[in-house]
Amino acid sequence: MERVICLLIGYVFGMFQTAYLYGKANGIDIRTKGSGNAGTTNALRTLGLKAGLITFACDALKCLLAVLVTWLIFRNSHPEITKLLGIYTSAGVILGHNYPFYLKFKGGKGIAATAGMIIAFLDWHLIVIGLICFFGLFLTTHYVSLGSLALSAEFLIGVLVSGQMGLYHMEQPALNEMYFIIVLLTVMTFFKHRGNIVRLIRGEERKTYLSKKQKSDL
Repeated sequence: MERVICLLIGYVFGMFQTAYLYGKANGIDIRTKGSGNAGTTNALRTLGLKAGLITFACDALKCLLAVLVTWLIFRNSHPEITKLLGIYTSAGVILGHNYPFYLKFKGGKGIAATAGMIIAFLDWHLIVIGLICFFGLFLTTHYVSLGSLALSAEFLIGVLVSGQMGLYHMEQPALNEMYFIIVLLTVMTFFKHRGNIVRLIRGEERKTYLSKKQKSDL
């Protein structure tokens, strides 16, 4: 039952669509602009750097807050599986972000929320490696999608390795359950980016630059 509660709490938080709300405040529906995606990259391209940063920060923060809420609820009753419950909560946030029912299930791709999940997981090794993976690829290739896919894959691999090394002090059945949920989230990330993957293979993926000056200099 606690897993269902975590998913529901996460979904409620995930439905806070920062890019959509920011766009509406500026008189546009971001889902009709650019890629049509209600996420950080489209906000950056459509509304500018400030919008992109605000969207990323808020979408990551909603995952952190959701995990905090469930930790406060279950920290005493289920202290041995708080990381697992945090992953369930994060999964709910990502689902709510990607598929908000009140927007006809048309949301974002969940990368900022995934970043929030990685931070909330409180494994500093994975946070540092994730930053290196994402920004290393993004700043060298200017493909947000490539950095996003690497970030998602890095988290899965890192959790598998760290979990089997005993760093999370969880029983194997709970670890296996956590691995399974993260595998599903990783698969969903790749599914949401399937168009990007095709364009990357064809060399047609659109590049993203943080400033007009940076773009003109390349």
